[in-house]
Amino acid sequence: MSTAQGRRLAGIALAAGGAILFSGKAIIVKLGFRFGADAVTLLALRMLVALPLFALMAWWAAWRAPRPLAKGERWRILGLGFFGYYLASFLDFAGLAYISATLERLILYLTPTLVLLIGWFAFGRRPSRTQWLALLVSYFGVALAFGHDLQGGDKGIVLGGALVFGSALAYALYLVGSGEMVAKVGAVRLTAYASSVASVLCIGQFLLLRPVATLALLPREVYWLSLLNGTLCTVAPVLMVMLGIARIGSGLAAQIGMLGPVSTIVLSMLVLGEPMGPWQVAGTLLVLGGVLLVSRAPSAGR
Repeated sequence: MSTAQGRRLAGIALAAGGAILFSGKAIIVKLGFRFGADAVTLLALRMLVALPLFALMAWWAAWRAPRPLAKGERWRILGLGFFGYYLASFLDFAGLAYISATLERLILYLTPTLVLLIGWFAFGRRPSRTQWLALLVSYFGVALAFGHDLQGGDKGIVLGGALVFGSALAYALYLVGSGEMVAKVGAVRLTAYASSVASVLCIGQFLLLRPVATLALLPREVYWLSLLNGTLCTVAPVLMVMLGIARIGSGLAAQIGMLGPVSTIVLSMLVLGEPMGPWQVAGTLLVLGGVLLVSRAPSAGR
């Protein structure tokens, strides 16, 4: 095997592993709810575990950087950390209290379509006909899965779906705003800094909204789950995906990322015992196909 082939296979393995580990986050959060923890607490514990690792990553990236951050760049990183990792994470965790892990992952997978729409409204980058078709297919797929879950009669599904969609929108805003910053400060540095900002915000939110004494009342299972969530489902996949992109490029890595919704479905069935009906299967296939078309089709221009 040549060096190039080995590098490509390593990149594929890293991207696939990162996508699968990312998908485990929803499963762990749902398990945490079963042990009596709420979204604010679970998010704070996750980021408390992840913060030292992100800080270490930030120190390493700063040490390798050719220059310090400018004042304006610092403010932009604060904003990106707020939208991309704090607000998106909080809305996601809050929404998971009401909807299935499968539906959550499908809604989050609409992020590329939201990036496309933001580009149209904010910058005049009009989608092509193929991309419009892909948008319709993607949202019809989510509607199928959403309708399946609504059959249970739980009105909280509407609230949960709205919260997770807000999470996808917040992360889409982060992606749109981070494009220029990645070129200026580097992907690893930006991710480490923004994630550290979000970690501090999540921990601060807990200290404002919850008595610290409530931590002593949590079962030990919540702490073990948070340890897994902060390491294997947060820091590890961030590093793996970045290393994978460095080897195979963002396009192929994004396509491999489609393993995420599929692995979430499998894990939700095996670990959580969530039902999987034909409408959810059809919705999943439509969303995956639509997002693939959105990612690969060229824009129509201005």
